[in-house]
Formats: sequence, structure tokens, C-alpha cells
Amino acid sequence: MTHIDRPTHTRSAPRRDVLISGAGIAGSALAFWLNRHGFAVTVVEKSGTFRSGGYPVDVRGTALDVVERMGLLPRLREQHIDLRRLTFLNGDGSEAASLHPHAVTGGAAGRDLEIRRGDLAHALWTAVRDDVEFRFDDSVETLDQGDHGVDVTFRAGGSRTFDMVFGADGMHSATRELQFGPEERFQRYLGHCFAVFTMRNTLGLSHETLMWNTPGRAAALYAVGDEDEVHAFLNFARPVPPSDAFGGREAARRLLAEVFADAGPPVEDMLTALRDADDVFFDAVGQIRMPRWSSGRVALLGDAAHAPSFLTGQGTSLALVSAYVLAGSLAGREHAAGFAAHERTTRDFVTRNQDLVGKGGALLFPTTARALAQRNERLRDLSSAPSPQPHSAHSALVLPDFGVR
Repeated sequence: MTHIDRPTHTRSAPRRDVLISGAGIAGSALAFWLNRHGFAVTVVEKSGTFRSGGYPVDVRGTALDVVERMGLLPRLREQHIDLRRLTFLNGDGSEAASLHPHAVTGGAAGRDLEIRRGDLAHALWTAVRDDVEFRFDDSVETLDQGDHGVDVTFRAGGSRTFDMVFGADGMHSATRELQFGPEERFQRYLGHCFAVFTMRNTLGLSHETLMWNTPGRAAALYAVGDEDEVHAFLNFARPVPPSDAFGGREAARRLLAEVFADAGPPVEDMLTALRDADDVFFDAVGQIRMPRWSSGRVALLGDAAHAPSFLTGQGTSLALVSAYVLAGSLAGREHAAGFAAHERTTRDFVTRNQDLVGKGGALLFPTTARALAQRNERLRDLSSAPSPQPHSAHSALVLPDFGVR
């Protein structure tokens, strides 16, 4: 049954009625800014309620300016995880290098927030929940565009007409498939697959990440604080995505057990935990690259439009920036002109951050013994070097001032 949260107060009649598919980071941020610009906003979310879980994410550079303009920066600074140490292990478990995470990510103190995804999502949701309509446990079934708007039918029943529809429903966007075609047209596979899940913190890790590598394989334990659980991560290289492993958790578990069978401690403990974990997420590492992010009155944003992959650490930041610019670009413009202005402003910024992927993959997941030895040597050099400057791509866009706070 669809659960609908309606606005608790009203404002002067908005000019346009819009629908956002997805109540995650991108969708909630877009709802916030569109509401500020006077749109009537409805958000449809397939989950039955607000999703509070998830893994830590980064908010960097230009994206910090966005959350500051939303009035959320002080709250998010209080929730900063403050990861202090990143330790790389050799295949036999010995230490290869240990350094501050900023040396690897290109982040900088004061301009790089790391926060639990659920904390960020909750901050965005609470900032907008009283001003927009949320339809939980529902999704878009069909889209039919016309001169008058977009006719939308919902999976839970009923239909409505909107002036515009926005797909903010992630890398495997159903909105994108409905309007633009199959994901295969836009996905760029990056040669790796990964799994994430939670497990007991048996090693007593605190504010740190421990990463084990052999050529083409990696395993990591990520402790966001002094907690009983850690985030576990398994990654392996594969020239072609193993499509048969995407059919469910059991298929993914079998493949991971096979790939890491001879890994030894601490990976064997991760495989034991994997068998009983109920939150396993398995996927290919990839990006979404599209020639255009809009078609008629339908537009995409966030991972649905331009997923950069976790190798860049910029997915959340791109979503926040894109939401701000998209809403501001539509204020006072018709949809076609607004969508075009959004792309002109953000396309280069997105591309520069997507292009960081090569550096992330080479550093974290070398696929040959020689590349791994060279990587470890670079890491040892980084550990003794001065603190790096923030990566220029993170702040490559100066936010336009749309006159709304």
C-alpha cells in the first residue's frame, strides 16, 4: 500500500508541478531546491519508508558550497566520520604502507566531509519533508509525454500529469530505461566487480580502513568509529561482467567464495561473515556516460545521469551539485532552455570528475604483480610526503548564484 507524506503547510500557488523518482541524495536535494524556486514537488520512492542505512560517502569541494547554502553544513560537520588511517596489506598480511586517507583521495582537511550516507540522506529529507509530497512504496510504471506535460501511471495505481519528470533513481535507473532505453547503451564497465556487507569488528578497528591486495583482488574492512560492526568490501578484476552472478545473493556468494578461496586471513574471516550477512550488495564497477541528460520534459540527475563509480569518490558530490544547478537553471525558464543551461554549466565538471576513475582504479586495485609493487612504492612515498592539495576536479565548478537560499 502506498504511503504518502503530504506537505504540512502551503505557499503561494507554484507555476509548475513536477515529479522526482527517487528519494535518495540526488532526489531529496533536487526536491529542496525546486521547492525553494516555487515548484510543486512530488517525490516517489520504491522503498516503503525513508532509507536510513548505507555506507559512508564523501562531500567535497563545490558540493560543500551546496550544503552550506542549504544551511546543513554545521550539522554535517558534527557527523563527520574523520577517518584517520588507511593501511595497505600485502598478500601474506604484512603491512605494505600506512598513511592518511587524504593522501590517496586528494581530499583536504576542512574541505572534505565523510559522512554516513544515512545521516546525509536524513538531513536532506528532514530539510524538505514538510514542503513536498512523498509517495513511498511506489514507483513510476509508465511515462507518456505530450505538449501538455508528462502523463505518469504509478505501480501502486492511479495516474497524474506533471510538467516535468526527473529520474534520480540511481545507476540502474528505471526512469532512464523508460525514456532513454536499455542501460547497456550508457554503461561503461570498468573491469571490476565488488560486494559490500557488514560484519563484526573482530579486529577492534577504529576510524580506519584496512585493505588487503593481491593482483586483481582486494578486500577491505572499514571502521567508521568505535563500533561493533565494520563495513566489509570485496573487489576483483574480471574482463567481462559475470552476468550469472547478478541473479541473487547466493550466486554472488558462490562466486566470491571461489575468487577468494586461497586468500587466507583476514579475508577468510570475511568470507565466513559473508555466508550469513543479510545486507550483501553485489554489482559491477561502472560509470554512466550519456550524450544528453534530458529528453523532452524528462531529465536525469545524479547516478542515473552520470554515475562516476566509487573509484572517484565523487558520486554524492556530483549529485548535490547537479541538483542545485538543475533547479536554479529551471527557475524562470521553460524546460528545454533550463535543461540546456544545466548541461552547459555542469557537463565539464561532471566529465572531469568521471575522468578521475583511472587514478582510483590503479591505486586501489592493481591487476598485475608489477603494478601492485609500483603502487606500494608510490604509497610509501606518499606516506612521507607533505599533506596534498585538494584535487582540482573537486572544486572545478564555481556555483552560480540563483538568488535563493
